[in-house]
Amino acid sequence: MAKTKIEWATHSWNPVTGCTPVSEGCQNCYAQRIANRLRGRCGYPADDPFRVTLHPERLGEPLRWRKPSRVFVCSMGDLFHPDVQPIWLSMIFNVIRECPQHTFMVLTKRPEIALEHLGNAMLQPYFGLPNLWIGVTAENQQRADERIPILLQIPAAVRFISVEPMLGPIRLQRDWLMCPGGAEYGHGMSLTRVHAGGCCDRHPRIHWVICGSESGPNHRKTKIEWIRDLREQCISANVPFFLKQMEINGRMVKMPELDGKIWAQFPEVKP
Repeated sequence: MAKTKIEWATHSWNPVTGCTPVSEGCQNCYAQRIANRLRGRCGYPADDPFRVTLHPERLGEPLRWRKPSRVFVCSMGDLFHPDVQPIWLSMIFNVIRECPQHTFMVLTKRPEIALEHLGNAMLQPYFGLPNLWIGVTAENQQRADERIPILLQIPAAVRFISVEPMLGPIRLQRDWLMCPGGAEYGHGMSLTRVHAGGCCDRHPRIHWVICGSESGPNHRKTKIEWIRDLREQCISANVPFFLKQMEINGRMVKMPELDGKIWAQFPEVKP
């Protein structure tokens, strides 16, 4: 496990690396660029450095890390890629279970595969671990509409979305962020009363939103109006908002101020 420059995590852990493009957000993949630079070194195959690869020697890293950390799992790949074998997942999830002092954050563009794994008796018990957060990338409205409803079917202590790279404006459905109330969720018979995001653990919802402009060579532009609107949606729903980076006057700024404030909010997790 290594310290990371990714602003919303303290460490990254890559027991599996590699991926293949699946949507628009993959066009300028930073992980693939890094893997190509490391071709033939550090466990990246010389013939195909971004091939999905298990690194058994890295599995035990979090077990040796005593200080509580926020760990980005598979920053150099997608843990729910179809080439990741269930037995690999079982080994990785078991380490997560054995390290309750850490918070492990898994971000995927393939929530449908995670949902399929819920049907695997070997893997199902790991979903819902109190230190396992699961999120999806939603780079535009189409991908938000496709992936978020699937994410909401997956048990997780925290469900989050990463709108990075932000390639267009995104409107999050009200019930993705807030409890709609009603008898189904223990709020009486009224179906019209709407509750703030933190009120109800029984309603599957998004607990956290990360946002960021695309960086790197040939990066695509993100309009500040898109970011501001997403932030306002989160404020209205009482959902934490984290602005990772934004282009200002032609320069990419990490943890920028937006309207006079740095937005670096995290969800509060009940013990």
